[in-house]
Amino acid sequence: MTPKLLTAELILDVTEDVLRRHGPVKATVVDVARVLGVSHASLYRHFATKAALWEAVTKRWLDRMATALAVIAAEECDPEFRLRHWLAALFAAMRRKSHEDPELFATYQMLVADLDDAIIVHVDDVTAQLAQIVRTGADTGAFARVTEPTIIARAVFQATSRFHDSCYSRDWKQPDIEAQFEAVVELVVRGLRG
Repeated sequence: MTPKLLTAELILDVTEDVLRRHGPVKATVVDVARVLGVSHASLYRHFATKAALWEAVTKRWLDRMATALAVIAAEECDPEFRLRHWLAALFAAMRRKSHEDPELFATYQMLVADLDDAIIVHVDDVTAQLAQIVRTGADTGAFARVTEPTIIARAVFQATSRFHDSCYSRDWKQPDIEAQFEAVVELVVRGLRG
């Protein structure tokens, strides 16, 4: 591969595979360069440091999730249905990652722990999506009137954290986890109805 064909996206794709195989502690920029058939210096033209590359991989994962959820948040449908759909999609995405790609999920767990700024931006983004749903629900009468949809949205996000915070991923294998999820969502929805 020649350097002119080297793109940030390609580097990130290969980096994911390298992280999946070696984990974030053992993986190196040289490993990524070797797979791409370029020198590690070529990678530094796109990402200044190893930490920047690892951060970009993690940020891309968070952005993909937020983008998929944004589509649901913008749907033109009943706000209660939209809220349930949004929460279920978030839970399903996290469970799918943890079950279908446990090595990469464990890598993300380690990397996310060091990315305070990226996590704050991600949480603000998804909280804004929830606030949009809450605001629409209040405006249409589906939910009780609220003066601060963002505060309510953050409360919803925190109340459901057991189903999307990766620190709870071991719980997601429980046989009744779906029933637990539905019970919490029902409680949240009833609270929003007022």
